[in-house]
Amino acid sequence: MTNVLAFAHPARVQPEADRHAALMQCFAGHRRFGDDVFWLKENAELLNILECTGSEVDPNRLDAYRGFYAGVEKRLQFFPQYYRFLLSICLDLEDLGIEGDKGAALVDWVAEQGFAEAELSDLQRMEARRLMARRGALALAEDGGLEERARRFIGRSASFAMPNKKAAYELTHLVFYLSEYGRKDPCLDADTRLSLEFAGLMAFIEQNADLLAEVCIALRYGGFEVPEVWETWLVRHTHLFSVEGLEDGAVQDDYHEYLVCNWLMNSKGERSFAKAMQPGGMVFRRPSGMAGPLRELSECMYRLDDRSGDWHAMRSVVLDNLSESAQTVLAWAEHSSDKFDMFFEGFARAGGVRVAG
Repeated sequence: MTNVLAFAHPARVQPEADRHAALMQCFAGHRRFGDDVFWLKENAELLNILECTGSEVDPNRLDAYRGFYAGVEKRLQFFPQYYRFLLSICLDLEDLGIEGDKGAALVDWVAEQGFAEAELSDLQRMEARRLMARRGALALAEDGGLEERARRFIGRSASFAMPNKKAAYELTHLVFYLSEYGRKDPCLDADTRLSLEFAGLMAFIEQNADLLAEVCIALRYGGFEVPEVWETWLVRHTHLFSVEGLEDGAVQDDYHEYLVCNWLMNSKGERSFAKAMQPGGMVFRRPSGMAGPLRELSECMYRLDDRSGDWHAMRSVVLDNLSESAQTVLAWAEHSSDKFDMFFEGFARAGGVRVAG
């Protein structure tokens, strides 16, 4: 009797342009609607990643955005508070191949209105300057100290050795703007490299893939080496994401983490957005059970009144007060970076405040 062996055929990989088209159709027409600011945010983030990575996009597949592009001037006039989102989407669509050249006129109008001058945040001012430079306009020309202040912020590494997600995301985004999203050398110094390494250690200990992916990308844009442990974990994490059909209009998901993790995959030269895409709406779910021990570590350190910033002196004491899973993550974090001792010194915050008697 002859035994017949049946081999399962591997699932056909969707072409890159098809996967990107499915993503654009999903974000443009199935997750948010109308003039929802979250629609602007999600689509600005997706298109920015596709544009800055030089991803394959068929201009004929940009139909989902033609309605937006046709009325972008009206939106900008009525919603000037969202000018950065609107400019970003418009410029990316043009650079991805949509027919039209409205971007230059919109940039000129935004410059005439002085919207960038109304920004109080240097991060937002840097973003506005970068957006408008894409069409040859110099925003905030009179603010000669803007880049100097930004570099001073990202070079203060002590800020990133303690939990502060807002500061860490501002660090990565400033590197993105200074490097033109990897198009030029941002000329970062050793202090900024240390800032990125501290922010990455914090994100790894928290098992925060969203922030860690941005840190790894920023390190690459800065021309720095990326710790292999971090990227290995991120690659595995990205492969474990699930892409599901959208039901009941529920869009509270992990889309941003999915986008930046796949952005990292692209920056490593690996296939990004590899998951099979479904027609229509999609939601993106991170793997379950990924909470890191950052809070546990912080609470442990806070309880130790006689703590010091010397990791070698504190190592056994700290590990004895952590759960087994927390010990494992912390051991990998220690192994991942030769700057861990310096990171811990800042994280411990052992220098007391002197109060006059």
